[in-house]
Amino acid sequence: MGRAQGGDRDAYRRLLESVTPYLRSLAARSFHARADIEDAVQDILLTVHSIRHTYDRARPFGPWLAAIARRRIVDCLRRHGRSRGRETALEAEHETFAAPGANLQEEAAEGRVLRNAVERLPPGQRDAIRMLKLEGLSLKEAAAASGMSVAALKVATHRGLKKLRKLFGDPKGKT
Repeated sequence: MGRAQGGDRDAYRRLLESVTPYLRSLAARSFHARADIEDAVQDILLTVHSIRHTYDRARPFGPWLAAIARRRIVDCLRRHGRSRGRETALEAEHETFAAPGANLQEEAAEGRVLRNAVERLPPGQRDAIRMLKLEGLSLKEAAAASGMSVAALKVATHRGLKKLRKLFGDPKGKT
């Protein structure tokens, strides 16, 4: 590492190649999936690269590397824990019907229910929801098309969404 800090590219390459199996074994203690292990190793190597200037040549390299590796692995574990709490891997059993078009009838019914609910909104809210949420216009475009100000469109959209939530029984719509 001392030679690498001095600008010796070959020494740096050899260093990274020699520590990679060690880092992989450290990561394998915490992760089981091959992709997660490799992600952790790459994260450690990137960190080593970005902070290599902090290595003190008077101290042993191994503990410095191991400390970085432990911290990066813990960070990876935290990231995985957060994502696992919010994400679900889609499996075949999550599909109602695998055939294309099999769920179209259900989607069409849901679309009719939504259109009917939007029709029940007051005209300003209905127009704001249609333009901004259903047609995907920008605030500027919707303001030009409707003659309403951007602020009025934002308020109408907020109130319309709140009313739709209430119509569909979402507790957020009751505040």
